[in-house]
Amino acid sequence: MIIKGNLIDCTDTGTIRIREKSCILLKDKVIFKIYQENMLPSSYKDEKIVDYKDALIFPGLTDMHLHAPQFSFRGLGMDMELLDWLNTYTFPEEAKYKDMDYAKKAYTRFVNSLKKSFTTRAIIFATLHKDATILLMDMLEKSGLRCFVGKVNMDRNSTENLIESTEESVGATNEWLNFCKNRYKNTYPIITPRFIPSCSDKLLKELGKIRGCEYGLQSHLSENPKEVEWVKELCPDSKGYLDAYDKRDCLNQSRFSTVMAHCVYSDEAEMKLLKERDVFVAHCPQSNICLSSGIAPVRKFIDMGIKVGFGSDIAAGYSLNIFNQAVEAIGLSKLYWRYIDKNSRPLELAEVFAMATRVAGSYFGKVGALEEGFEADMSVVDDRVLNDGIDDIKKRVERFLYLSDECSLLAKYVAGEQII
Repeated sequence: MIIKGNLIDCTDTGTIRIREKSCILLKDKVIFKIYQENMLPSSYKDEKIVDYKDALIFPGLTDMHLHAPQFSFRGLGMDMELLDWLNTYTFPEEAKYKDMDYAKKAYTRFVNSLKKSFTTRAIIFATLHKDATILLMDMLEKSGLRCFVGKVNMDRNSTENLIESTEESVGATNEWLNFCKNRYKNTYPIITPRFIPSCSDKLLKELGKIRGCEYGLQSHLSENPKEVEWVKELCPDSKGYLDAYDKRDCLNQSRFSTVMAHCVYSDEAEMKLLKERDVFVAHCPQSNICLSSGIAPVRKFIDMGIKVGFGSDIAAGYSLNIFNQAVEAIGLSKLYWRYIDKNSRPLELAEVFAMATRVAGSYFGKVGALEEGFEADMSVVDDRVLNDGIDDIKKRVERFLYLSDECSLLAKYVAGEQII
């Protein structure tokens, strides 16, 4: 099959690449060749051509951090900080997922919305409930999206109806992983300790053993000042928050990397360890604004060679649109430069576009670029509502990235399969 339109992606050097009126030849779910329309070999003239005319074709976006069970209460409690918000909204809501009827109703809404977004791949927290986590994974598998999903682990500092014993948490995790084997093609398990305050030392070490060399791991890191201080009290043996994970065997090398969300208060020592352990940072700017968490030092991460993608962090963030997160990131980086560190250059449009596509997509392999050999994840966008009379495609692209919610998603492909 051949897809035709205006192609927009990032090169491996992080610059925006625009190829007008170009053709993507798909073969076995991968981008096989790309040609300018007038250079398409005659041998392909009889292939099926889907012509999107003047539409913009972007790589699919990767959401590196979100909580599926929190989708139902987006926009609530935004005057609170993290720990109060968790106790007031998050933990009571997540406890409801013990009821499979409730879980089915709530997860159906979440999966349908994620499918309709610009996201093609995501790394997702479920709840501690094994059966509801499997239900979510089944739904995501049918959606055509590619996702990592984690059964959450927590054996301390939670409400009575949202907590496990260490033994229950370890046992349920092993049962869940065994159930997942050979069940899915597009949906993958990921080890998911909620964060250090809700996981005992014993549980974290057991999860590190379960992870082994086979699974990725996702959690939270240095999000909120009170949280960071709490971790110091809970882990007096450690030099910092990430070091506490490391000492509890959570950062061992695996074929899938560790993903840590937020990293707002990561100091130089923590950044060095992030780099050494090849940890992906999931930057969640909208969430950090809404819960008054702070401004992550993203420029420093990038300068150190730490891989940074974006997370919507539903429901502390309220939008599934990763383009919105990218725009928020630019704004926060300008405030960081203006008020915190004059040497920290603000993020540029091409950088955040790369973070949303090529950088984050690399967690899944060769994903996130319109390039030969990459899996064919694509969003086809009608931006005419913004650009009536504007012929300069560079201006169209910039305007779309800032105002993407006003445009229409014409089609969406994941690994070459059209799901919208």
